Amino acid sequence: MTLRAPAKLNLCLYLGPRRPDGRHEIRSLFCPLTLADRIVVSDADADQVICPGVEGPNLAQEALIELRHRGWSRTPARVEIEKRIPVAAGLGGGSADAAALLRLARDEVAGIEEVAADLGADVPSQLDPAFALVGGAGEVVQPLPTPGEFAAVLLPGDEGLSTADVYAEADRLRLGRDLTELNAIAERLRTAGGGGASPLDYPELLVNDLGRAALSIRPEIAGALAALDQAGARVALVAGSGPTAVGLFEDIVAADRAADALPPRHAKAIVAAPETSR
Repeated sequence: MTLRAPAKLNLCLYLGPRRPDGRHEIRSLFCPLTLADRIVVSDADADQVICPGVEGPNLAQEALIELRHRGWSRTPARVEIEKRIPVAAGLGGGSADAAALLRLARDEVAGIEEVAADLGADVPSQLDPAFALVGGAGEVVQPLPTPGEFAAVLLPGDEGLSTADVYAEADRLRLGRDLTELNAIAERLRTAGGGGASPLDYPELLVNDLGRAALSIRPEIAGALAALDQAGARVALVAGSGPTAVGLFEDIVAADRAADALPPRHAKAIVAAPETSR
């Protein structure tokens, strides 16, 4: 069996206060991308997760372990993950892989949504990858109509960036908003995204509050953002907790053209469009 695990793009990320459970409130528009990991699941003598390029435990392994704890009776599985989503890049690749495995057991194990929320803030939204307004710490997911046309150019960093480190830096910098402001922003996002418009029709809302924290840790991200600006991006921002820089363009043709025009140091640019299959 072959599964797809789409990358997740935060078209915006508004940061709120830290909750008693240690996670932060957020309000965000999540959009799955055509960039996706490929996962092959086959029968085996014992459960095994193989993911070249990812050292140590990963969320997919944790998802499989939790499914077994909850009584999933499928025969032992060999799970081979071909990573196409850059690791620790702010694109939700690990969460997407975990969610893909959880989908396999959705009709056989109770409480899959609870398992997803326990695994990580980005996992619940990836159970049904679709354009959505996301709240809570990521566990509150409100699907929205498929957005109008746009495409993205992704410039991954030379090495990954820890999400926990970025949130800690955001706390140190005293970034974030109170819940009243956060909820007012969520209403604006719901209205803007609820009509099927392209995100480029509401660029003033495409803000990432974590961008400043990511830049504080990795100042070189500023160069990638500037390169996207110079290539004609309508919007350039940090993806999630970084370090990937993202430029948004009118369509895939414009994105391809911009990627080709980038300086040689950005030769690893990735062009992607919104994932529209449900």
